[in-house]
Amino acid sequence: MLRHWQLKCSEKALRKYRKNQKHFFCQATPGAGKTVLAATISSKLLKEGLVDLVLCFSPSLTVSDGIKRTFSKILNCTFNGGLGSVGQSLTYQSIQFLNDDFWKTLRNHRVFVVFDEIHHCSGSEIENANVWGQQVLTKVQELATYTLAMSGTPWRSDSLPIVIAEYHTPDGQLLVDYQYTLKQAIADNVCRSPRIVLVDNEHLSVTNDEKVESFSSILEMLKQTKTSYQSIIHNREAMEYLIGLGCKKLAEIRYHSPNAGGLIVASSVYHAQTIKKILCEKYSQTVSIVTYRHEEPLDEIERYRRGNTQWIVSVGMISEGTDIPRLQVCCHMSSVKTELYFRQVLGRVLRVNDSMNQQAWLFTFAEQSLIEFSERIEQDIPESCMFAKMADELEYDLGSLSNNDQNDLLDSASASGSKLNWSSIINGSSNSVDGPKTQDELRLGDFKQRVISAFLT
Repeated sequence: MLRHWQLKCSEKALRKYRKNQKHFFCQATPGAGKTVLAATISSKLLKEGLVDLVLCFSPSLTVSDGIKRTFSKILNCTFNGGLGSVGQSLTYQSIQFLNDDFWKTLRNHRVFVVFDEIHHCSGSEIENANVWGQQVLTKVQELATYTLAMSGTPWRSDSLPIVIAEYHTPDGQLLVDYQYTLKQAIADNVCRSPRIVLVDNEHLSVTNDEKVESFSSILEMLKQTKTSYQSIIHNREAMEYLIGLGCKKLAEIRYHSPNAGGLIVASSVYHAQTIKKILCEKYSQTVSIVTYRHEEPLDEIERYRRGNTQWIVSVGMISEGTDIPRLQVCCHMSSVKTELYFRQVLGRVLRVNDSMNQQAWLFTFAEQSLIEFSERIEQDIPESCMFAKMADELEYDLGSLSNNDQNDLLDSASASGSKLNWSSIINGSSNSVDGPKTQDELRLGDFKQRVISAFLT
Protein backbone atom coordinates (compact mmCIF):
# COMPACT_ATOMS: atom_id res chain seq x y z
CA MET A 1 0.00 0.00 0.00
CA LEU A 2 1.38 3.38 -0.98
CA ARG A 3 2.02 6.12 1.52
CA HIS A 4 -0.02 9.27 0.99
CA TRP A 5 2.92 11.28 -0.31
CA GLN A 6 3.92 8.51 -2.73
CA LEU A 7 0.40 8.39 -4.14
CA LYS A 8 0.22 12.19 -4.60
CA CYS A 9 3.68 12.40 -6.13
CA SER A 10 3.10 9.50 -8.53
CA GLU A 11 -0.20 11.03 -9.67
CA LYS A 12 1.48 14.36 -10.33
CA ALA A 13 4.33 12.74 -12.25
CA LEU A 14 1.96 10.71 -14.43
CA ARG A 15 -0.12 13.80 -15.22
CA LYS A 16 3.04 15.56 -16.39
CA TYR A 17 4.17 12.62 -18.54
CA ARG A 18 0.71 12.27 -20.13
CA LYS A 19 1.04 15.88 -21.27
CA ASN A 20 4.24 14.88 -23.09
CA GLN A 21 6.40 16.70 -20.58
CA LYS A 22 9.50 14.61 -20.34
CA HIS A 23 11.16 15.30 -16.98
CA PHE A 24 10.05 15.14 -13.33
CA PHE A 25 12.18 15.98 -10.25
CA CYS A 26 11.22 14.66 -6.82
CA GLN A 27 12.96 15.80 -3.64
CA ALA A 28 12.00 13.60 -0.72
CA THR A 29 13.76 13.31 2.61
CA PRO A 30 16.10 10.31 3.12
CA GLY A 31 14.15 7.29 4.31
CA ALA A 32 10.79 8.42 2.89
CA GLY A 33 10.49 5.65 0.28
CA LYS A 34 11.67 7.09 -3.04
CA THR A 35 12.47 3.68 -4.55
CA VAL A 36 8.92 2.42 -4.02
CA LEU A 37 7.68 5.66 -5.59
CA ALA A 38 9.83 5.13 -8.69
CA ALA A 39 8.79 1.48 -9.04
CA THR A 40 5.12 2.45 -8.73
CA ILE A 41 5.40 5.10 -11.45
CA SER A 42 7.25 2.58 -13.64
CA SER A 43 4.51 0.01 -13.16
CA LYS A 44 1.78 2.46 -14.15
CA LEU A 45 3.66 3.66 -17.23
CA LEU A 46 4.14 0.07 -18.36
CA LYS A 47 0.51 -0.87 -17.74
CA GLU A 48 -0.74 2.17 -19.66
CA GLY A 49 1.52 1.29 -22.58
CA LEU A 50 3.42 4.56 -22.40
CA VAL A 51 6.86 2.92 -22.16
CA ASP A 52 8.46 -0.39 -23.12
CA LEU A 53 11.46 -0.55 -20.78
CA VAL A 54 12.64 0.87 -17.45
CA LEU A 55 16.23 1.74 -16.53
CA CYS A 56 17.44 2.87 -13.10
CA PHE A 57 20.78 4.53 -12.41
CA SER A 58 22.20 5.08 -8.92
CA PRO A 59 25.56 6.01 -7.33
CA SER A 60 26.69 2.65 -5.91
CA LEU A 61 26.30 -1.10 -6.16
CA THR A 62 24.70 -1.14 -2.71
CA VAL A 63 21.94 1.23 -3.77
CA SER A 64 21.61 -0.42 -7.18
CA ASP A 65 21.04 -3.80 -5.55
CA GLY A 66 18.32 -2.37 -3.30
CA ILE A 67 16.58 -0.84 -6.31
CA LYS A 68 16.69 -4.19 -8.13
CA ARG A 69 14.99 -5.93 -5.21
CA THR A 70 12.22 -3.34 -4.90
CA PHE A 71 11.51 -3.12 -8.64
CA SER A 72 11.53 -6.93 -8.99
CA LYS A 73 8.85 -7.15 -6.31
CA ILE A 74 6.60 -4.36 -7.56
CA LEU A 75 6.99 -5.12 -11.29
CA ASN A 76 6.84 -8.88 -10.68
CA CYS A 77 9.96 -9.64 -12.70
CA THR A 78 13.65 -10.22 -12.08
CA PHE A 79 14.59 -6.68 -13.23
CA ASN A 80 18.10 -7.79 -14.18
CA GLY A 81 18.08 -7.01 -17.88
CA GLY A 82 17.67 -10.66 -18.82
CA LEU A 83 15.00 -12.59 -20.68
CA GLY A 84 11.54 -11.75 -19.36
CA SER A 85 12.69 -8.61 -17.59
CA VAL A 86 11.40 -5.14 -18.44
CA GLY A 87 14.55 -3.37 -17.31
CA GLN A 88 17.50 -3.29 -14.98
CA SER A 89 19.30 -1.36 -12.25
CA LEU A 90 22.76 0.03 -13.01
CA THR A 91 25.27 2.43 -11.48
CA TYR A 92 26.21 5.81 -12.98
CA GLN A 93 29.76 4.56 -13.29
CA SER A 94 28.64 1.70 -15.57
CA ILE A 95 27.17 4.06 -18.21
CA GLN A 96 30.55 4.58 -19.88
CA PHE A 97 31.03 0.80 -20.28
CA LEU A 98 27.70 -0.05 -21.91
CA ASN A 99 28.06 -1.37 -25.48
CA ASP A 100 26.49 -0.23 -28.76
CA ASP A 101 23.74 -2.86 -28.58
CA PHE A 102 22.56 -1.33 -25.32
CA TRP A 103 22.25 2.16 -26.80
CA LYS A 104 20.60 0.75 -29.93
CA THR A 105 17.94 -0.81 -27.71
CA LEU A 106 17.27 2.56 -26.12
CA ARG A 107 16.86 4.17 -29.54
CA ASN A 108 14.41 1.50 -30.70
CA HIS A 109 12.19 1.49 -27.60
CA ARG A 110 10.33 3.88 -25.34
CA VAL A 111 12.37 3.96 -22.15
CA PHE A 112 11.58 5.35 -18.71
CA VAL A 113 14.83 6.31 -16.94
CA VAL A 114 15.08 6.79 -13.18
CA PHE A 115 18.02 8.76 -11.80
CA ASP A 116 18.40 8.01 -8.09
CA GLU A 117 20.40 10.46 -5.94
CA ILE A 118 20.86 12.61 -9.02
CA HIS A 119 22.97 15.15 -7.11
CA HIS A 120 25.99 12.89 -7.76
CA CYS A 121 25.86 14.02 -11.41
CA SER A 122 26.76 17.63 -12.08
CA GLY A 123 26.68 19.84 -15.13
CA SER A 124 24.33 22.08 -17.06
CA GLU A 125 26.47 21.41 -20.15
CA ILE A 126 29.43 19.24 -21.13
CA GLU A 127 31.99 21.92 -20.23
CA ASN A 128 31.07 22.08 -16.53
CA ALA A 129 29.94 18.47 -16.01
CA ASN A 130 31.68 15.81 -13.95
CA VAL A 131 32.29 12.36 -15.46
CA TRP A 132 28.89 10.96 -14.44
CA GLY A 133 27.12 14.14 -15.52
CA GLN A 134 28.72 13.96 -18.95
CA GLN A 135 27.45 10.39 -19.42
CA VAL A 136 23.91 11.43 -18.53
CA LEU A 137 24.00 14.48 -20.80
CA THR A 138 25.54 12.77 -23.82
CA LYS A 139 24.23 9.19 -23.67
CA VAL A 140 21.01 9.01 -21.67
CA GLN A 141 19.06 12.24 -21.55
CA GLU A 142 18.00 12.50 -25.19
CA LEU A 143 17.29 8.77 -25.62
CA ALA A 144 14.88 8.56 -22.69
CA THR A 145 11.15 8.90 -23.32
CA TYR A 146 10.52 10.05 -19.75
CA THR A 147 12.88 10.69 -16.86
CA LEU A 148 12.44 10.75 -13.09
CA ALA A 149 15.18 12.39 -11.02
CA MET A 150 15.16 11.83 -7.26
CA SER A 151 17.24 13.16 -4.39
CA GLY A 152 16.98 13.36 -0.62
CA THR A 153 19.73 15.99 -0.48
CA PRO A 154 19.48 17.99 -3.72
CA TRP A 155 22.67 19.99 -3.62
CA ARG A 156 26.38 19.53 -4.16
CA SER A 157 29.26 20.57 -1.92
CA ASP A 158 30.95 22.24 -4.91
CA SER A 159 27.77 24.27 -5.66
CA LEU A 160 27.74 23.13 -9.27
CA PRO A 161 24.34 22.60 -10.93
CA ILE A 162 22.80 19.14 -10.79
CA VAL A 163 22.52 17.53 -14.19
CA ILE A 164 19.11 17.82 -15.97
CA ALA A 165 17.74 19.86 -13.05
CA GLU A 166 16.03 23.18 -13.59
CA TYR A 167 17.12 26.35 -11.81
CA HIS A 168 15.33 29.65 -11.45
CA THR A 169 17.26 32.43 -13.11
CA PRO A 170 18.96 34.69 -12.19
CA ASP A 171 19.12 33.58 -8.52
CA GLY A 172 19.92 29.95 -9.33
CA GLN A 173 17.36 28.36 -6.98
CA LEU A 174 16.59 24.72 -7.65
CA LEU A 175 13.09 24.01 -8.98
CA VAL A 176 11.46 20.68 -8.11
CA ASP A 177 8.14 19.17 -9.17
CA TYR A 178 7.40 17.61 -5.79
CA GLN A 179 8.92 18.00 -2.35
CA TYR A 180 8.42 15.86 0.73
CA THR A 181 10.25 17.21 3.74
CA LEU A 182 11.52 15.52 6.89
CA LYS A 183 9.02 17.54 8.90
CA GLN A 184 6.16 16.14 6.80
CA ALA A 185 7.57 12.60 6.98
CA ILE A 186 7.79 12.71 10.77
CA ALA A 187 4.26 14.10 11.05
CA ASP A 188 3.06 11.25 8.81
CA ASN A 189 4.98 8.64 10.85
CA VAL A 190 6.98 7.82 7.73
CA CYS A 191 10.30 8.81 9.33
CA ARG A 192 11.61 8.83 12.89
CA SER A 193 12.35 12.07 14.72
CA PRO A 194 16.14 12.23 15.13
CA ARG A 195 18.10 13.08 18.26
CA ILE A 196 21.70 14.12 17.79
CA VAL A 197 24.24 13.87 20.60
CA LEU A 198 27.26 16.18 20.33
CA VAL A 199 30.11 14.88 22.47
CA ASP A 200 32.59 17.41 23.85
CA ASN A 201 35.42 17.47 26.38
CA GLU A 202 35.89 20.11 29.07
CA HIS A 203 39.54 19.61 30.04
CA LEU A 204 41.63 19.06 26.91
CA SER A 205 45.37 19.62 26.89
CA VAL A 206 47.82 19.57 24.01
CA THR A 207 51.57 19.31 24.58
CA ASN A 208 53.89 20.48 21.82
CA ASP A 209 57.65 20.89 22.32
CA GLU A 210 57.11 20.58 26.09
CA LYS A 211 54.59 23.45 26.03
CA VAL A 212 51.19 22.54 27.50
CA GLU A 213 48.03 24.30 26.33
CA SER A 214 44.63 23.67 27.94
CA PHE A 215 41.21 24.02 26.34
CA SER A 216 37.62 23.80 27.51
CA SER A 217 36.16 22.33 24.31
CA ILE A 218 37.05 20.45 21.15
CA LEU A 219 36.02 23.48 19.13
CA GLU A 220 38.40 25.77 21.03
CA MET A 221 41.28 23.31 20.64
CA LEU A 222 40.75 22.86 16.89
CA LYS A 223 40.60 26.62 16.36
CA GLN A 224 43.68 27.52 18.40
CA THR A 225 46.07 24.67 17.57
CA LYS A 226 47.22 22.68 14.57
CA THR A 227 45.56 19.59 16.03
CA SER A 228 43.24 18.07 13.43
CA TYR A 229 39.77 16.61 13.72
CA GLN A 230 41.29 13.28 12.72
CA SER A 231 43.22 13.26 16.00
CA ILE A 232 39.86 13.23 17.82
CA ILE A 233 38.11 10.50 15.84
CA HIS A 234 41.20 8.29 16.04
CA ASN A 235 41.89 8.94 19.72
CA ARG A 236 41.33 5.69 21.59
CA GLU A 237 39.75 7.28 24.67
CA ALA A 238 37.44 9.48 22.59
CA MET A 239 36.46 6.55 20.39
CA GLU A 240 35.65 4.35 23.37
CA TYR A 241 33.54 7.07 24.97
CA LEU A 242 31.47 7.80 21.86
CA ILE A 243 31.05 4.11 21.05
CA GLY A 244 30.08 3.46 24.68
CA LEU A 245 27.25 6.00 24.43
CA GLY A 246 26.03 4.30 21.26
CA CYS A 247 26.15 0.85 22.86
CA LYS A 248 24.21 2.04 25.90
CA LYS A 249 21.50 3.61 23.77
CA LEU A 250 21.25 0.58 21.49
CA ALA A 251 20.85 -1.69 24.54
CA GLU A 252 17.98 0.51 25.79
CA ILE A 253 16.23 0.34 22.41
CA ARG A 254 16.78 -3.42 22.02
CA TYR A 255 15.06 -4.00 25.36
CA HIS A 256 11.77 -3.18 23.58
CA SER A 257 12.90 -3.81 19.98
CA PRO A 258 15.29 -6.80 20.10
CA ASN A 259 16.19 -6.58 16.42
CA ALA A 260 17.34 -2.93 16.48
CA GLY A 261 20.81 -2.28 15.07
CA GLY A 262 23.53 0.33 15.07
CA LEU A 263 25.77 1.78 12.36
CA ILE A 264 29.24 3.25 12.83
CA VAL A 265 30.64 5.24 9.90
CA ALA A 266 34.43 4.99 10.03
CA SER A 267 37.07 7.04 8.22
CA SER A 268 39.31 4.25 6.88
CA VAL A 269 39.59 0.49 6.77
CA TYR A 270 42.09 0.48 9.66
CA HIS A 271 39.80 2.78 11.64
CA ALA A 272 36.89 0.40 11.05
CA GLN A 273 38.94 -2.55 12.26
CA THR A 274 39.91 -0.65 15.41
CA ILE A 275 36.26 0.22 16.06
CA LYS A 276 35.25 -3.40 15.60
CA LYS A 277 37.88 -4.45 18.14
CA ILE A 278 36.55 -1.92 20.68
CA LEU A 279 32.97 -3.09 20.14
CA CYS A 280 33.88 -6.75 20.58
CA GLU A 281 36.48 -6.60 23.34
CA LYS A 282 35.36 -3.66 25.50
CA TYR A 283 31.59 -3.74 25.01
CA SER A 284 30.97 -7.42 24.10
CA GLN A 285 28.95 -6.53 21.01
CA THR A 286 28.29 -8.56 17.87
CA VAL A 287 29.70 -6.78 14.82
CA SER A 288 29.70 -6.92 11.03
CA ILE A 289 32.20 -4.89 9.06
CA VAL A 290 31.79 -3.78 5.45
CA THR A 291 34.17 -1.63 3.42
CA TYR A 292 34.85 -0.93 -0.23
CA ARG A 293 37.94 -3.14 0.02
CA HIS A 294 36.14 -6.22 1.32
CA GLU A 295 35.02 -9.01 -0.98
CA GLU A 296 31.26 -9.38 -1.46
CA PRO A 297 30.24 -6.32 0.62
CA LEU A 298 26.67 -6.52 -0.69
CA ASP A 299 26.29 -10.02 0.72
CA GLU A 300 27.59 -8.83 4.10
CA ILE A 301 25.11 -5.94 4.14
CA GLU A 302 22.29 -8.32 3.23
CA ARG A 303 23.25 -10.71 6.02
CA TYR A 304 23.23 -7.83 8.48
CA ARG A 305 19.89 -6.55 7.15
CA ARG A 306 18.23 -9.92 7.69
CA GLY A 307 20.09 -10.87 10.87
CA ASN A 308 20.24 -9.81 14.50
CA THR A 309 23.85 -8.60 14.75
CA GLN A 310 24.05 -5.49 16.92
CA TRP A 311 26.45 -3.30 14.90
CA ILE A 312 27.65 -2.81 11.36
CA VAL A 313 30.83 -0.76 10.82
CA SER A 314 31.10 0.80 7.38
CA VAL A 315 33.63 2.62 5.24
CA GLY A 316 32.10 4.06 2.10
CA MET A 317 29.29 1.50 1.81
CA ILE A 318 26.32 2.68 3.89
CA SER A 319 25.80 6.41 3.52
CA GLU A 320 22.77 6.92 1.31
CA GLY A 321 20.03 4.87 -0.26
CA THR A 322 20.86 1.75 1.75
CA ASP A 323 17.63 0.39 3.21
CA ILE A 324 18.21 -1.21 6.64
CA PRO A 325 15.14 -0.15 8.68
CA ARG A 326 16.36 -1.87 11.84
CA LEU A 327 19.16 0.70 12.16
CA GLN A 328 18.26 3.13 14.96
CA VAL A 329 21.62 4.25 16.36
CA CYS A 330 24.52 5.77 14.42
CA CYS A 331 27.98 6.90 15.46
CA HIS A 332 29.35 9.39 12.92
CA MET A 333 33.16 9.05 13.04
CA SER A 334 33.97 9.82 9.43
CA SER A 335 36.61 12.26 8.20
CA VAL A 336 34.12 13.58 5.65
CA LYS A 337 32.39 16.61 7.20
CA THR A 338 30.08 18.03 4.55
CA GLU A 339 26.42 18.75 5.25
CA LEU A 340 25.44 16.55 2.34
CA TYR A 341 27.22 13.54 3.81
CA PHE A 342 26.06 14.27 7.36
CA ARG A 343 22.40 14.26 6.34
CA GLN A 344 22.81 11.15 4.24
CA VAL A 345 24.33 9.30 7.19
CA LEU A 346 21.57 10.54 9.51
CA GLY A 347 19.02 9.25 7.02
CA ARG A 348 20.16 5.67 7.64
CA VAL A 349 18.45 5.63 11.06
CA LEU A 350 15.26 7.47 10.08
CA ARG A 351 13.34 4.70 8.31
CA VAL A 352 10.26 3.63 10.27
CA ASN A 353 9.59 -0.09 10.71
CA ASP A 354 7.13 -2.13 12.78
CA SER A 355 9.21 -2.22 15.98
CA MET A 356 7.76 -0.99 19.25
CA ASN A 357 10.54 1.57 19.82
CA GLN A 358 11.03 4.08 16.99
CA GLN A 359 13.78 6.26 18.41
CA ALA A 360 16.62 7.45 16.15
CA TRP A 361 19.95 8.55 17.63
CA LEU A 362 23.14 9.89 16.05
CA PHE A 363 26.31 10.38 18.12
CA THR A 364 29.21 12.53 16.93
CA PHE A 365 31.81 14.98 18.20
CA ALA A 366 31.23 18.71 18.77
CA GLU A 367 33.29 19.95 15.82
CA GLN A 368 32.21 23.30 14.36
CA SER A 369 30.73 22.04 11.07
CA LEU A 370 28.95 19.13 12.74
CA ILE A 371 27.51 21.46 15.39
CA GLU A 372 26.13 23.74 12.68
CA PHE A 373 24.68 20.85 10.67
CA SER A 374 23.02 19.44 13.79
CA GLU A 375 21.55 22.76 14.89
CA ARG A 376 19.83 23.32 11.56
CA ILE A 377 18.66 19.77 10.90
CA GLU A 378 15.06 20.97 11.25
CA GLN A 379 15.73 23.15 8.22
CA ASP A 380 15.00 20.43 5.68
CA ILE A 381 16.92 21.98 2.80
CA PRO A 382 19.47 24.51 4.06
CA GLU A 383 18.99 27.84 2.34
CA SER A 384 22.66 28.04 1.44
CA CYS A 385 22.42 24.69 -0.37
CA MET A 386 19.47 25.46 -2.61
CA PHE A 387 21.47 27.37 -5.16
CA ALA A 388 23.76 26.38 -8.01
CA LYS A 389 26.97 28.17 -8.91
CA MET A 390 27.49 28.22 -12.66
CA ALA A 391 31.27 27.83 -12.37
CA ASP A 392 33.65 28.26 -15.30
CA GLU A 393 36.15 25.84 -13.80
CA LEU A 394 35.27 22.47 -12.32
CA GLU A 395 36.54 22.10 -8.76
CA TYR A 396 36.21 18.76 -6.99
CA ASP A 397 35.97 18.29 -3.26
CA LEU A 398 35.07 15.28 -1.13
CA GLY A 399 31.36 16.02 -1.46
CA SER A 400 31.50 15.77 -5.24
CA LEU A 401 33.15 12.36 -5.29
CA SER A 402 31.72 8.88 -5.03
CA ASN A 403 32.05 7.10 -1.70
CA ASN A 404 34.86 4.92 -3.00
CA ASP A 405 36.71 7.93 -4.42
CA GLN A 406 36.32 9.77 -1.11
CA ASN A 407 37.94 6.97 0.81
CA ASP A 408 40.64 6.38 -1.80
CA LEU A 409 41.49 10.09 -1.48
CA LEU A 410 41.63 9.84 2.29
CA ASP A 411 43.85 6.78 2.12
CA SER A 412 46.22 8.27 -0.46
CA ALA A 413 46.42 11.53 1.49
CA SER A 414 47.33 9.60 4.62
CA ALA A 415 50.07 7.77 2.79
CA SER A 416 51.52 10.90 1.19
CA GLY A 417 51.70 13.05 4.33
CA SER A 418 49.13 15.65 3.22
CA LYS A 419 46.92 17.76 5.46
CA LEU A 420 44.50 14.85 5.86
CA ASN A 421 47.07 12.98 7.94
CA TRP A 422 46.50 12.58 11.62
CA SER A 423 48.13 11.12 14.68
CA SER A 424 47.82 11.36 18.44
CA ILE A 425 49.94 10.28 21.37
CA ILE A 426 48.04 9.36 24.51
CA ASN A 427 49.75 8.81 27.86
CA GLY A 428 53.12 8.57 26.12
CA SER A 429 52.19 5.81 23.64
CA SER A 430 51.51 6.42 19.97
CA ASN A 431 48.04 5.78 18.53
CA SER A 432 49.06 6.89 15.06
CA VAL A 433 47.57 4.86 12.23
CA ASP A 434 48.32 5.10 8.50
CA GLY A 435 50.16 8.38 9.00
CA PRO A 436 53.42 9.83 10.31
CA LYS A 437 53.86 10.56 14.00
CA THR A 438 53.64 14.09 15.33
CA GLN A 439 55.16 15.54 18.47
CA ASP A 440 51.78 16.66 19.87
CA GLU A 441 50.42 14.93 22.92
CA LEU A 442 46.63 15.13 23.31
CA ARG A 443 45.11 14.43 26.69
CA LEU A 444 41.38 14.25 27.38
CA GLY A 445 39.57 15.19 30.56
CA ASP A 446 35.87 15.06 31.42
CA PHE A 447 33.42 14.37 28.62
CA LYS A 448 30.04 16.05 28.30
CA GLN A 449 27.14 15.74 25.87
CA ARG A 450 24.59 18.04 24.33
CA VAL A 451 21.41 16.52 22.87
CA ILE A 452 19.61 18.17 19.96
CA SER A 453 16.08 16.86 19.38
CA ALA A 454 14.49 17.58 16.02
CA PHE A 455 10.76 18.03 15.39
CA LEU A 456 9.74 16.95 18.90
CA THR A 457 6.57 18.59 20.23
